[in-house]
Amino acid sequence: MADPYSTLGVQRGASEKDIKSAYRKLAKELHPDRNKDNPKSSERFAEVTRAYDLLSDKDKRAKFDRGEIDADGNPAMPFGGTGGFRPGPGGGARSYSARDFQGFGAGEETDISDLFEGLFGRGSGGFGARGEAPGGMGGFGGRRQASPQRGANTSYRLKVPFVDAATLKPQRITLSTGNTIDLKLPPGVEDGTQMRLKGKGDPGPAGSGDALVTIMVESHPFYTRDGDDVRLDLPITLDEAVRGAKVKVPTVEGPVMLTIVPGSDSGKVLRLKGRGFSSKNGGRGDQLVRLEIHLPENLTDLTERLEGWSDGTGVRNRLGV
Repeated sequence: MADPYSTLGVQRGASEKDIKSAYRKLAKELHPDRNKDNPKSSERFAEVTRAYDLLSDKDKRAKFDRGEIDADGNPAMPFGGTGGFRPGPGGGARSYSARDFQGFGAGEETDISDLFEGLFGRGSGGFGARGEAPGGMGGFGGRRQASPQRGANTSYRLKVPFVDAATLKPQRITLSTGNTIDLKLPPGVEDGTQMRLKGKGDPGPAGSGDALVTIMVESHPFYTRDGDDVRLDLPITLDEAVRGAKVKVPTVEGPVMLTIVPGSDSGKVLRLKGRGFSSKNGGRGDQLVRLEIHLPENLTDLTERLEGWSDGTGVRNRLGV
């Protein structure tokens, strides 16, 4: 995988907030559901998700920045390619002879075991009679035995209905193993939110990886989201606007009665406290209801009632016309 910072388009010193913001922006742009005619978007989406998985994990990010792991989370090669033993032709470990240590024997065959023992110590911690390195490196030409690795992380996309996201209704997800989990949505959940399920990824010698669930909040026929608030355009009749009324209004938690005061204009916004999305700080947004006055389809009766009357109010005076 490419450098995760480049993949997300952020600098190495980027804050957690910047990384999260960059990921959410890319996740929305690249989501396969929005790019059905572009099959490469799925690959790019998966690459962006893997990059965010590494950089959002403080421990993994620190190891990557120190060069201890690569962009896929695998341990880097010993010595990191800088210093240490120099590679020989073909990329293998270079072999050394007495000539490489001229000055210790002036060209003569030199017993360099004392040198190695001085560098690495005598006894079980140093080089043995066969030149084997401590830790099972098998001498200069050997390889360090790789430590057992955890299984790979698995990625999922979960579509969540708008109302369920607003009310934090638990969602059931089926994993690749066939097992199902009831997922508790976090406060502040939004389109692109990623959740990590520890140990629910692919199995491995050192334990299972994690499941990474990206939340995709579905749109709604008449609700829209505005931060933690929910907006709704509410149709009312002319007589309800003129004389006032109590009308039933839908909310994400069920219908409530709303009072329309006499003389309400179209475009007036009424607020229903605590009927929006749960916020990250533990609060709750509101539902903002915008009134829309609808005239009857058949205007004959209304026209007869208004015969001889006109409204002389300068409703457009503020526009300068």
